[in-house]
Amino acid sequence: MRTVFLFPAGERAETVASLDRHLPQQREPWVLAGSLYIDIDIDIDDEQSGYRFSDWDPDDMAAVEAAVGHHPTWAVQIDFSGRIDGTAEVHQLVALLLEHGGVATDDYSDRPWILQEIESGAELDGLRFFDFRTYHELYHKS
Repeated sequence: MRTVFLFPAGERAETVASLDRHLPQQREPWVLAGSLYIDIDIDIDDEQSGYRFSDWDPDDMAAVEAAVGHHPTWAVQIDFSGRIDGTAEVHQLVALLLEHGGVATDDYSDRPWILQEIESGAELDGLRFFDFRTYHELYHKS
């Protein structure tokens, strides 16, 4: 399973409305192309379950907080199987949900990405956003 987190600017309700417009007749999870499951994490800081990103490296969460300008209280989580490529679909969702700002994180890099960096193909340490092919070439050579 691969995961991308989006921390869109604006209110949660705006993101829900956008997903509802573009993926009608679905809701939590929304499904794109039959294989990307999109859910909105409510209450990242939940008193009963604790801090949802407690397993994240503190530096990674601090980078997200710095990039969005505050501690986010919710996020969009996109999960999908490694059996599909998913690149085009992930980029489609990122463009839709980050068009007014925010950041995205992936399983392959240690930083938050803004939409302009993702669309331009910017690299950090030889990796682009959601660059699983290069990641596996670099770190999982046989």
